[in-house]
Amino acid sequence: MTPAEGAFYLNVPNIIMVACPSAKEPCKMLPTPPYDPYLISFRPLKQVVWSIVGAGGAVSKDDLEAIRRLAEKYPNLVGVQMDDFFRDTLDGGRVGSLTPQELDYIQGQLKIDGRKLGLWVTLYRHDLQHDVSAYLSKVDVITFWTWQAKDLERLEEGFIKAEQAAPKARKVLGCYMWDYGDQKPIPLSLMQKQCQLGLEWLRKGQIEGMIFLASCICDMNLEAVEWTRSWIREVGDGKV
Repeated sequence: MTPAEGAFYLNVPNIIMVACPSAKEPCKMLPTPPYDPYLISFRPLKQVVWSIVGAGGAVSKDDLEAIRRLAEKYPNLVGVQMDDFFRDTLDGGRVGSLTPQELDYIQGQLKIDGRKLGLWVTLYRHDLQHDVSAYLSKVDVITFWTWQAKDLERLEEGFIKAEQAAPKARKVLGCYMWDYGDQKPIPLSLMQKQCQLGLEWLRKGQIEGMIFLASCICDMNLEAVEWTRSWIREVGDGKV
């Protein structure tokens, strides 16, 4: 299932495109340029965000330049995503794939034809075991994720820590539809919990949106995916 088909299948109006390593060539990130065929397929969508830091923390300066050019052609491209941004250091700390100074530089490159693209970053619950505020203060949008499904039992606690770590950044709740941390289906009760909490936070203005990951598992007949699809159809048109 393509990314555009995934958005259509779930009936969501926006998409985040994140580059991932090729299964055959792990050192090669996919998709490869030119990106226009994807952006053309995304034209019916309201908002598109494209990664400049891909899965696994892979950084490409070329992608930043490519996205600047694409944003001039496709006005629904509204931001850039930094996925898997934080990594462990040998001395037990946590650092970003880019320095705070590099983030300042990127922010200066995100003004396109009189509009400003948002700088998005992936923040995992376990990142908050460290002080990463120097990085979070440089971004516009934080997407907050819980890597292991069992920790969704304490989702409220984790989100409060994210709010405290980045009080000025806009927040989006990341919702896995598969337990990637423990490599197994996500319990339906926990899928329901994160969706229902997300809707509550949307209504309260604590978050600006929700992400459902990902199109690559939408055609596998997973219970969590099918429940989420029905839930979005039920609540997606509601006012918040």
